[in-house]
Amino acid sequence: MSRPVPPEVPSDLAEEFAEASAVLPVSPKASAALSRRCLQTLLREAAGVTHGDLSDEIDQVVEEGGLPSHLVGALHAVREIGNFGTHPIKSQRTGEVLPVEPGEAEWTLEVLELLFDFYFVSPTKAADRKAALNEKLREAGRRELE
Repeated sequence: MSRPVPPEVPSDLAEEFAEASAVLPVSPKASAALSRRCLQTLLREAAGVTHGDLSDEIDQVVEEGGLPSHLVGALHAVREIGNFGTHPIKSQRTGEVLPVEPGEAEWTLEVLELLFDFYFVSPTKAADRKAALNEKLREAGRRELE
């Protein structure tokens, strides 16, 4: 079952997220790989990073500042978990290919939801509230907020 996506999220990102969410019960590996792709698309579209590899794009966003610290730390986690989903990365200890665990794939979806809130949902809510207050201020003959 797919997790709901807020209406403020652009349709291309909502579609990628919905797919990553829908495949989670069947394949955490596929879900993590799709979440990684969604993260890269989000950073390019919402944060305006210069196209490169995802690690460099994450570094660009982190260097610009502005992201809450709990999101900064989670960006590379999504990348790494997604890498386990897309590449046969082996354990140094056992030599076995490391799987993506369901909880790890779930975490990537949670990080994307937090990013959706940061980049799309919260700014839209704040703008709506400001517009409503400015309407009230106009009615009262007061100066609007900038």
